Amino acid sequence: MEIRSKIWIEVNGQPVFGNGRQDLLHAIDEHGSINRAAKEVQLSYRKALSYIQAMEERLGTALVERKTGGKDGGGARLTDRARDFLKKYDELEEGVNEFVDRKFRKTFKK
Repeated sequence: MEIRSKIWIEVNGQPVFGNGRQDLLHAIDEHGSINRAAKEVQLSYRKALSYIQAMEERLGTALVERKTGGKDGGGARLTDRARDFLKKYDELEEGVNEFVDRKFRKTFKK
């Protein structure tokens, strides 16, 4: 038997951040491309872009710097604020999971 939990952040009742968007930002950071990141997390480019735009709008800050394609190709990189936000969310998620795991083991004496 295992326990599962999910956390997400909302602003005015609208989802801003959760596991899927966390995975998307990590993939953008790794690949330097929204398109490649979207493929990795199994989203369409359009859906990934809409998630990014919604996060940026609801948080009131840019998260991804985009460079359009051309001779040298395009790309994307996380802003410093995005990296900081992602780091804090990762820490929060880890702490919540540790707490839930401890509580589960104590409650079910596992």
